Amino acid sequence: MSTASNGQGTGAGALLAILRDGRARTRGELAQLTGLSRSTVSQRLDGLIAGSWVVAAEDSISSGGRPAAVFAFNERARVVLAADLGATRARLAVLDLGKTVLAERAAELHVDQGPERTLEWVATAFRELLDGAGHDLDQVCGVGVGLPGPVEHASGRPVNPPIMPGWDGFDVPGWLGARLGAPVLADNDVNIMALGEHWAAGPEVDHLIFIKIGTGIGCGIISGGRLHRGAQGAAGDVGHIRVPASEAPCRCGNLGCLEAVAGGASMAAQLRAAGVAANGSRDVVALMRAGDLRATRLVRQAGREVGAVMASIVNFFNPSLIVIGGDVAEAGEQVLAGVRETIYSRSLPLATQHLGIRSSRLGDRAGVVGAAVMVVDHVLAPDAVDQAFGHH
Repeated sequence: MSTASNGQGTGAGALLAILRDGRARTRGELAQLTGLSRSTVSQRLDGLIAGSWVVAAEDSISSGGRPAAVFAFNERARVVLAADLGATRARLAVLDLGKTVLAERAAELHVDQGPERTLEWVATAFRELLDGAGHDLDQVCGVGVGLPGPVEHASGRPVNPPIMPGWDGFDVPGWLGARLGAPVLADNDVNIMALGEHWAAGPEVDHLIFIKIGTGIGCGIISGGRLHRGAQGAAGDVGHIRVPASEAPCRCGNLGCLEAVAGGASMAAQLRAAGVAANGSRDVVALMRAGDLRATRLVRQAGREVGAVMASIVNFFNPSLIVIGGDVAEAGEQVLAGVRETIYSRSLPLATQHLGIRSSRLGDRAGVVGAAVMVVDHVLAPDAVDQAFGHH
């Protein structure tokens, strides 16, 4: 593939990449940005317009003479299907290419019933959602799935997931792709939430850490504007970092893991031991909101414990923003206060000088929005677009 003087590609994909920032531009501007001739730009645009990826925008730009037509990315060209699967709950959505949710559904869904039954439900629910949104399967450009365990992203197969019996090595993209007729990408649920929150934070945030405090505790890392998955896709597994002075047994077999001290399941267990009815992280938050002092103290302390582990990570990674999400983050200020307290007291001044710590902007939608980000970035990558248009 030849490249223009500014290092951009020169195919239709390069034009689409420029227009995806939402600004409409003239042929002349596109020629200048790519270093291509106006006739080549027109040829590439014709192909993109024929595929409805680009539309001629209303507002023309006048430079004194005849107004020049402007062209813009068409966010409605296709739709994306997104599924955020947790241990016991699923959220599904249909989104456009601008990540606007067109239809969504949340439901109880237990992943421990195995991959076929779970994904059969997902495929059926997707068809119903599409139907309700007035779209059909041939408008779907891709499907994104978040799973509650480690996933080898390249193949989309779960790897020894502790809470997903029967899923190890299962070909999620192959199985679901055959039923929906579109490319399927899968990743760990916390990774896709990190992608969603990074998209919401905006392109100026290059280094972000997303922490999910739910039944367990996980973390997604955006480094240099990209998701950092690590060698085995296991980057960000902070839930099993040891907390000093704790002997609490963890489901992983070790003692004193952060998850065993501060996860929603462990907080619920501590409340049950004190005679308070609490089954999981949502009950803990509900009790705290109702003014239960024990639940409030536990949540605040969980925030401190998470902050203590994150303080080391802040010194090591130097993010500009930490975003806290998951069920327990719904407890808002109490969790944030605990996290901030230990991070600011234990991290180096230089690392925290401009550090933002806030709760999730997208809330429950972080996963489905992130799954859509993952799909759109893959499908509309310049190379993928060029291949589709036959420019090399």
